[in-house]
Amino acid sequence: MNEEVWLIEPSGPLRGDVEVRGSKNGVSKHMVAAMLGVGESVIHNAPDVGEVGITAQMLRALGINVEITPREIVIERGPEINPHVPAAFTGLNRIPILMLGPLLHLAGEAFVPLVGGDPIGRRPVDFHVEALRSMGAEVEVSDTGIYAKAKRLRGTRLELPYPSVGATETILMSAVLAEGKTVLKGAAMEPEVVELALFLQRMGALIELSPDRRIVIEGVERLHGASTWLNGDRIEAFSYLAAGLITRGEVRVHGCPQDRLVTAITTLARMGARLDITDDYLSASAPDGLRAAAVQTDTHPGFMTDWQTPLMVLFTQAQGMSVLHETVFENRLVYVPALQKMGCEIEVFDVCLGGPACRYHDTNAKHSAVVRGVSKLRGADVTLPDIRAGFSAVLAAAAAEGTSTLRGVHHIERGYHRPFKQFASLGLKISREKVGGE
Repeated sequence: MNEEVWLIEPSGPLRGDVEVRGSKNGVSKHMVAAMLGVGESVIHNAPDVGEVGITAQMLRALGINVEITPREIVIERGPEINPHVPAAFTGLNRIPILMLGPLLHLAGEAFVPLVGGDPIGRRPVDFHVEALRSMGAEVEVSDTGIYAKAKRLRGTRLELPYPSVGATETILMSAVLAEGKTVLKGAAMEPEVVELALFLQRMGALIELSPDRRIVIEGVERLHGASTWLNGDRIEAFSYLAAGLITRGEVRVHGCPQDRLVTAITTLARMGARLDITDDYLSASAPDGLRAAAVQTDTHPGFMTDWQTPLMVLFTQAQGMSVLHETVFENRLVYVPALQKMGCEIEVFDVCLGGPACRYHDTNAKHSAVVRGVSKLRGADVTLPDIRAGFSAVLAAAAAEGTSTLRGVHHIERGYHRPFKQFASLGLKISREKVGGE
């Protein structure tokens, strides 16, 4: 089997304009939510990412019609629903588990194969399972997947032990057609979660977003199709701002509202970046160089866990010792060896640095890092373990001396809108090559 690799030769500062579309994390959840409506739903400003194709194949296997055009996705439920997600989708991404609730509403039963996603730590499937059981579903978890059945889900009172994005989305999509009221405490309030709630509201759902991470959902008898425009991907926006800073250039990012990047913008400003913020674009430059910082990731509105991978590379180009404390996923720093191979001076620790003790305190999880800058980066042959790590390796390669060969680039294309083309448009010397594999 031939694998595609990217060859990257550093070519000086990256400059230019990038337009970001809706997020990978947002578009796939909207596609699942569209199952619940009678009639056609349209998702505008959809990104061209691998995740869309995978989710579309799953939906089609269930009897949902999906049409994908360059900028939008049209979804309509077919006359018959197959409630079993095929085993072929085992381990590809996190989407199947979100289909449990909708399939229970449509067919009274559901089977989804084991979840996948990037190898960044435990993702608590039990939150999803316990929520569905509390709503009256019988759920069996086996080595191959999760089987559930229910005549009708019932509203209930739920409290999440941790504000899990996926579990909050499962509860939203399960409660909107349940009998009675569901009150969820400890909900995730990330912009993508709120965006999904707004889409469900357009479909006819009764949802209240209350203070203190509380969501109240009153079940309705039916939902109808709806149309929505996805806001720009905040992970992608920050990643391209970092690309400009790392290479001593300046990238203007269009399509992502400022309110999705508040914490990230202030972090960059504290490091010495000059920000230009308008209604049309954001840009960042650092003509006087960058200084070190201490950053802790957290749930929204804190510093997003997905921002820390480009930030880590940015730290290597800032003067002094920077500290990163990851509190969301215990194995998020799995990408560090690839960056170390490229000359990034990073040490990881199993203690809480750069912030108060977190839930991984007193565990063996390597969840803190100390980064020394300015590191002299060098080209290397590296294999990318996941989506965000892949993008950060491109950033390191863009600032390195010598050519880099990046393997596993399918990870990047699964999560970013046409990244090869975007990087080339910013002036990066990047080419594709097929190499033999096993």
